[in-house]
Amino acid sequence: MDMMTAAHINSLLAAMVLLTAFGMLVQKRIYGLIHLFTWQGLFLSLNTAVVGYVASQHHLYISSVLTLALKVIALPYILHVLIHRLKIHKEVETVVNIPTTMLIGLALVVLSYHLTSPIRELSTLITRSTLAIALATVMIGLLMMITRRHAVTQIIGFLAMENGLFFAATSATYGMPLVVELGVALDMLIAAFIFGIFFFHIHTTFDSLDVEQMARLKEDE
Repeated sequence: MDMMTAAHINSLLAAMVLLTAFGMLVQKRIYGLIHLFTWQGLFLSLNTAVVGYVASQHHLYISSVLTLALKVIALPYILHVLIHRLKIHKEVETVVNIPTTMLIGLALVVLSYHLTSPIRELSTLITRSTLAIALATVMIGLLMMITRRHAVTQIIGFLAMENGLFFAATSATYGMPLVVELGVALDMLIAAFIFGIFFFHIHTTFDSLDVEQMARLKEDE
């Protein structure tokens, strides 16, 4: 694989990561959100493997396998079990309507390209063109956390934001040191279990995971 082909594949996978980010931003069904998060993890894993091959950074192969195991298999499975146990099947409400959210998301993409343009001009890495997409993915994940009322969807937004941060690290410096990546992977897995326990306690106490209803209960007290 030559550098030009690798750059094209990298750009294509980056576009798919951004597309799934927008898909999660407008998706209202909880299972649809998990499926899109799974696809985003798969594209991220493939992109990491491609960068590892071109840059001859063998630790990125391990990062790719970790991403595949954690974000394509383990976390979606945990989220599916959590949703099944909590009996969440209805559509999730948003604070801001979908067209407005999409416009904000597009504005964040434009802002990301503007903020990263000096870096792209100075960088010589094949991944320099995807840094803006990585930053946009982080911002869209944060926007998803802000505009969703359901606690589980906010956690999925947080996980999507972490995907963007990992993507940014790969795009800017060909990845973090392996020991850091292993630590982050372990932290994410532990966090998923903690979130599951936390949600069970909230659902038992308030009989709802709608953060607006919980805030209203707090005000009533």
